[in-house]
Amino acid sequence: MNKVTIATRGSKLALWQAEHITSCLKSQYPDLEVQLLKIKTKGDKILDVPLAKVGGKGLFVKEIEEALLDGRADLAVHSMKDVPTELPKGLIVGVHPEREDCTDTLLSVHHDGLAGLPEGATVGTSSLRRQAQLLSLRPDLTVVDLRGNLDTRVGKLMDGLYDAIVVATAGLNRLNISAPKAEILAPPTFLPAVAQGALGIEYRLDDQPIADLLSFLNHEQTIIEIQAERAFLTGLDGGCQVPIAAWSQVSGDTVTLTGFVADVDGSNPIRLHTAGPSDEAWAVGCRLAEMVLAAGAREILDRVYKQTS
Repeated sequence: MNKVTIATRGSKLALWQAEHITSCLKSQYPDLEVQLLKIKTKGDKILDVPLAKVGGKGLFVKEIEEALLDGRADLAVHSMKDVPTELPKGLIVGVHPEREDCTDTLLSVHHDGLAGLPEGATVGTSSLRRQAQLLSLRPDLTVVDLRGNLDTRVGKLMDGLYDAIVVATAGLNRLNISAPKAEILAPPTFLPAVAQGALGIEYRLDDQPIADLLSFLNHEQTIIEIQAERAFLTGLDGGCQVPIAAWSQVSGDTVTLTGFVADVDGSNPIRLHTAGPSDEAWAVGCRLAEMVLAAGAREILDRVYKQTS
């Protein structure tokens, strides 16, 4: 194999991710030719509606997966938090490079962190998970929808449209973006999205040459973390636009998983954790989902789906 095509969204962050994998491939295989196929997804096109109301899973991957299935591309690089737990027949997300920082960051121009925001401050985020956790910590805040690529969102903050915004730390690190004031919102107080900060490489299930080509990129701890967190999401039948959070830690042969579900206004928070063998990470995630559902998460998620439908 002397040439591969990577399907990617066209945002700066998506291109960084695709180019990062390109660089890794070129370093490993100097004679390999790599080209990018830029694709606009439904999530990129609909920018005037909150993500939770756009509906459906796979808002940022469906069109890219179509390019894999019809042979226009050999592989795709995804932010794993955007990837549905159910994949189209014939595709696999089979490779996970080492995970970046999984935390969130609160950015502001004038205010020092979450505690430093004035009462009733306006905070922008596109995530119901972030909204629920922000309001559980600061019920007085006004959380409003903020769409757009990462650089666009930070630009809106700098233009004075928000007192603060909350975004993924990994994206800020990758694009070297910040603001005058920044505070990391980290576990155990503030839990990330499922697989936040992790990349996944998707390709056709029957394409063994591509699987072999990419295998050197796999990072064992990242794979364990993603399995546990995505099993939790699968067990809750949740998408990436619902107030579900998960945080896994691998220590030796043990994976510990903490899960969070709440109403979008931050009320009725459920936060539980469990642990088990690392080689049974998927079972650990499924078990935690059952625990959270038994504690009342099903009623919460039913309410959320009604509110956003």
